[in-house]
Amino acid sequence: MGLLMLPFGTSFAASEEVDSTQEYQSLITLFFAAARTGNNEVVSEFLSAGFPINQRNSESYTALMVAAYQGNAETVDLLLNSGANACLQDKRGNTALMGALLKREIQIARALYQAECADDIRNKAGLSVKEFAELYGQSETLRTLHQEKLAAQSHTESQSVN
Repeated sequence: MGLLMLPFGTSFAASEEVDSTQEYQSLITLFFAAARTGNNEVVSEFLSAGFPINQRNSESYTALMVAAYQGNAETVDLLLNSGANACLQDKRGNTALMGALLKREIQIARALYQAECADDIRNKAGLSVKEFAELYGQSETLRTLHQEKLAAQSHTESQSVN
């Protein structure tokens, strides 16, 4: 009798694990749908419940990448202010900033450029952020963002001296 119960118990445990995995995949789908559509109320609920902010979907994107690419500036701000890592790279090595530059989402690129990512980040094609911007005709945008960042840092430093 013990032998008959073992396979059933194992099957039941495996079934519970599959259900749990399917439920988690459903949550991931909902979280990413909220980021993609700019539904900040739902994104906030997920984050308040402790959902991992840097969770990746099946395509290797984070919610920050999806929100940036879709042009959802408020969602990008919410995710950044909640601690999302702007330096993470997708399966192609691209960052959220690269996605924002590609889609010409300047306001979003401005917010993402403030992240302290390594200067030597390169995607799988070997392109740095600067080279990526050049390829997609966004060199001037990146130059402007860099100048704005330097000006803000200079202003902050001069205020701390006074």
